[in-house]
Amino acid sequence: MEIHVIGAGLAGCETAFFLAEREIKVKLYDIKPEKLTEGHKSKNFGELLCSNSLRGDSLTNAVGLLKEEMRIAGSLMMKCAEKTKVPAGGALAVDRKKFEECMTEYIKSHKNIDVFCEEIVNPDELAGIKVIAAGPLATDRLTDWIAKKTGKNNLFFFDAIAPIVDGETIDYSKTFFASRYEKGEGSDYLNCPMNKEEYLEFWNALIDAETVKLKDFEKNKKLFEGCLPVEEIAKRGEDALRFGPLKPVGLKNPDTGEEYYAVVQLRKEDKEGRFYNLVGFQTHLTYPEQKRVFRLIPGLENARFERFGRMHKNTYINSPEVLDNFFRLKKDRSIFFAGQISGVEGYVESAASGLMVGFFIYSMLKKGEPLHFPKETALTGLTRHISMKTSNFQPSNITFSLIPDIEKRIKNRRERRLAIAERSLEKLKQFVNVNFFLQK
Repeated sequence: MEIHVIGAGLAGCETAFFLAEREIKVKLYDIKPEKLTEGHKSKNFGELLCSNSLRGDSLTNAVGLLKEEMRIAGSLMMKCAEKTKVPAGGALAVDRKKFEECMTEYIKSHKNIDVFCEEIVNPDELAGIKVIAAGPLATDRLTDWIAKKTGKNNLFFFDAIAPIVDGETIDYSKTFFASRYEKGEGSDYLNCPMNKEEYLEFWNALIDAETVKLKDFEKNKKLFEGCLPVEEIAKRGEDALRFGPLKPVGLKNPDTGEEYYAVVQLRKEDKEGRFYNLVGFQTHLTYPEQKRVFRLIPGLENARFERFGRMHKNTYINSPEVLDNFFRLKKDRSIFFAGQISGVEGYVESAASGLMVGFFIYSMLKKGEPLHFPKETALTGLTRHISMKTSNFQPSNITFSLIPDIEKRIKNRRERRLAIAERSLEKLKQFVNVNFFLQK
């Protein structure tokens, strides 16, 4: 059966490399080097569009765990990252040019990968299995095909991610659990109330905070009213937030009956309440400014951020509606999606999704149906994210909220995360030894 991979970014390269290493022929298509999209600058494959950092490398960091899992699984990105890394403290950073050259050389020199400089506009015309790994900047004609295949209501062009904080670092003495107008369960939302003085201090800090500089292709992009950056809402006037995401109407302290001037709501990110996201706090603020300004919210003075908020141009699909937990189109099982277009966020997560899709296709060819990675792994955390039903699906980095907690209660946060990571890596090593070279 023919395997077609569309897009030679991090995800597409991972899929092609995983299969090629197992003696499966792959056809890889990209418009490079003849053409570039509005966001690309390099003619090489595996281009790093933004930073040269692959983020934290410690096992107490979710992305650090994900990278270690990818090393075990034979990731191409990790091979090239190790060869081209530069000093970056506790993070893994690379020499961007050498990294992209390394990725390109591995792909173009592989005997089982045929590379075509070609724009694919209708993957349905290709026989066999298709992997759509076109990244956040798919060409217009391919995007039109994706819209028809997934349904126009399931295709988005601008993502908005709210920050996530570690529940253990919240000062619960300053907060209360309640749902607006007492609808739903009382523990659905954790509320951080503000008096007028606290609100004005927060509002002034927010409107004066430093924002991320947008790329040219992101400028003058019309923002939807439903996902405006929180700082943009604030700039519309002193009370704009109080009539928007910080509205206090319908919220009162269930113990005291007190009502407040403004209220920031936090929603559980996982069933146990280990992590909370700040509702309505999509933002263009820089990471240091998010930490400074959002810690002015009562109860979050010492909050640790598991994920910072962000907004940028990004073509992605409403994966829980259209994909199964193998990144496969529900209505056409010959089509897989990988990379940021599938709803994962970040270099590492995009590459990881491509690696997984490579394995899913491989195991499907060998066993008739794809196999799942162990449920304890960060890799499976990403499949959980893209297939988990939600009323407002948004791309996400890997976080510990997507990885099951350990049964044994360990109070120390660092020790608990190390235990989660060690469990994950042990399970994955066993899985790789059994399943990465299957026989029909």
